[in-house]
Amino acid sequence: MDRLAQCHCGSLRAKASGDPLTVTLCHCRDCQRRTGAVAGSGAIFAKSEVTIEGEWKVFEREAAEGRKVRFRFCPNCGTSLYWEGDFNAEFCGIAVGAFADPTFPPPLLSVYEQSRHEWVQPPDGVVRARRGLVSSAAADNEPDDM
Repeated sequence: MDRLAQCHCGSLRAKASGDPLTVTLCHCRDCQRRTGAVAGSGAIFAKSEVTIEGEWKVFEREAAEGRKVRFRFCPNCGTSLYWEGDFNAEFCGIAVGAFADPTFPPPLLSVYEQSRHEWVQPPDGVVRARRGLVSSAAADNEPDDM
């Protein structure tokens, strides 16, 4: 199944093949500011399954542990559509809302809950992390930052 995500004006598009590897809700303050919403929702795909069409600008910022994350956004309407980071170069994120598909798979992960708005409740059954998730847990058994 091919999926199409696009910016508000339609000039920047991401075409993804198949289902996402996972879907996340991110409550970090950076995602809150980037989206203007109480949480960012991202579909994670293998980069090899995604094609980006149209013009974009890039905003790069520091992430945890000295890594960087890059956001591609539409220079016309400003929609933040696609991102990739140093954490795992083989994967990318696409804003779930840009698919404009109410049947899109629900989130499996809810991360950075330390800055989650109290009145926002992720769906039942999601894996919840006070911070981000990485391959190894911190000494206190809480996941490390991404």
